[in-house]
Amino acid sequence: MYPTKILVTGGAGFIGVNFVKMLLSEAPDVTVVNFDLLTYAGNLASLEDSMNDPRHIFVHGDICDRKQVCSTLKKYDIDGIINFAAESHVDRSITGPEIFVDTNIKGTLNLLQCARECEVKRFLQVSTDEVYGSLGKEGMFTETSPIAPNSPYSASKASADHMVRAFQHTFGLDTVITRCSNNYGPYQFPEKMVPLCINNARLEKSIPVYGDGLQVRDWLYVEDHCSAIWKVFKSAEPGSLYNIGGCNEMANIDLVKVILSILGKPESLISFVKDRPGHDRRYAIDASKIMKELDWKPSVTFKQGMEKTVKWYIDNLPWLEKITSGEYRKYYDSMYEDREIKG
Repeated sequence: MYPTKILVTGGAGFIGVNFVKMLLSEAPDVTVVNFDLLTYAGNLASLEDSMNDPRHIFVHGDICDRKQVCSTLKKYDIDGIINFAAESHVDRSITGPEIFVDTNIKGTLNLLQCARECEVKRFLQVSTDEVYGSLGKEGMFTETSPIAPNSPYSASKASADHMVRAFQHTFGLDTVITRCSNNYGPYQFPEKMVPLCINNARLEKSIPVYGDGLQVRDWLYVEDHCSAIWKVFKSAEPGSLYNIGGCNEMANIDLVKVILSILGKPESLISFVKDRPGHDRRYAIDASKIMKELDWKPSVTFKQGMEKTVKWYIDNLPWLEKITSGEYRKYYDSMYEDREIKG
């Protein structure tokens, strides 16, 4: 039997919110203790319809605070941990890498130590395909691909993955790791490419695209990612690693054009800006292992998922407009001001 008293760290962030909502809807035997520091990307408004659910307990907490983590595990008799909590934006890791080390590495270590102390039955680490580095024009990342991170963000996630593996091997803690491709869908903070593009396009503002826009990514609808994580958590062998991808390779510029087409906006809104330092050229995920072993596959095509995503943001403009004011506005201006190189 899988654990049913689960600590979900980072459960007020983009993927965490979608995962918590899925569990409350589809796993009636599960109690979720949602542990989140509510940094800039955490948003309790995203959980408004879940806050009164008796199976959802929110704890304002910091994974870097070992005493608080351990006391929370003991108080709620937690038997499983799913770690979404992370600093996750590559651009921010370039301008300020220290917080990525603190949260992504030290925070994960705290969770592992507390999980061991409290005899948690299973620990799932949510990671990223970015730990593998960059691909050439051919090939795909598999679970045996070498780790070669190229940004402070991906380096911090790779380090956390190694720590998770070490606790499995050295201490016998039941751990599993998932590595996903680029997620998109409802509740994503608009510093990320898809919601940024949707928001700018609806306002008919220029859409910044790094370099030539030919960087290739695999795109995964967030609800499909959540269903895959749950399958891994419930069914994977201890020590397992699974890649999770949407089977949708696409250049960034083509992704932007798809969104513009859905919204009926002109491609003249595209504005190419100076590329970020060390920008990986191509990621591609081989998700055949999770498909074969755990009978998982994406439930939507890319077009279906993107149409659902665009509709969600347009239908939830108050949520979007609240987030894109204030501090986000300052951050956006600092990232893209004076970076335009051609229209």
